[in-house]
Amino acid sequence: MSAPELTLAAAPARRPRPRVPRLGLYLASGWLILLALATIAALLGAGADPLANDYAALNQAPSLAHPFGTDSLGRDILSRSLHGAGASGFVALMTVILGGGIGILLGVLAGLMRGVVEAAVGFLTDVTIALPSLIIVSTVVTLAGPSILTIALIISAFTIPVFARLARAATLSIATENHVLVARTLGASRWRILTREVLPGVIPMMMPVLMTTIAGAIVAEGALSFLGFGVRPPEPSWGALIAQGRAELTTAPWLTLFPALMICSTILCVNVLGEHFREASR
Repeated sequence: MSAPELTLAAAPARRPRPRVPRLGLYLASGWLILLALATIAALLGAGADPLANDYAALNQAPSLAHPFGTDSLGRDILSRSLHGAGASGFVALMTVILGGGIGILLGVLAGLMRGVVEAAVGFLTDVTIALPSLIIVSTVVTLAGPSILTIALIISAFTIPVFARLARAATLSIATENHVLVARTLGASRWRILTREVLPGVIPMMMPVLMTTIAGAIVAEGALSFLGFGVRPPEPSWGALIAQGRAELTTAPWLTLFPALMICSTILCVNVLGEHFREASR
């Protein structure tokens, strides 16, 4: 056996990494962009009024005039579903900005400064994770009243510990890399190290978690609205629409079917993007 053959025989075979199919990635991105544009257009006043009653079209099946049908008050389900997407999108955006932003900042500070800061952040995250979330949600909503802002703030608060723990672990890994050690040796300030050396490495590592959090926030908002802790009726949300259609599943299944398909499709597409970011960060 020749030397090249020995080298090839000794080299371990590389297993190809599984990747998100490009077509699936394009379809997921396309759906989310289309949904975002349609939701923004609906919120700006395009299409039917989601609160307007049309007593000449009660419980009407899907048609050209009403592609998703109408409910028992003649309200257009497509328009209400798009406005419900706006509510879920608001909760997801607030969760990423508040929960993700605060959690990542706390985790990076804990990983860089260590000592008392790390202990304090660890204690706060442990306490928050130990809290009974459902009891706190019901208590806060009872006191403050059901609203989409209340739901967004509560979900954001419960995602902070997750981001803090993961960001701290990522920071501890990045802090030992050469560029961070060189910056410390040259006397760079902690702020410069945090903003120039650590955060640019932490944020890409957190992208899969951010996408998972978006999907989780949409599910949480839908579940809370389904249970009556979300938006005030008659304001639409996906969970509330599904709950309202339960009593008419046999006679008007479109009341539940289309909002359920929209929330399932959106979560699936967000998870596909999250898987893409996870593979890209390897």
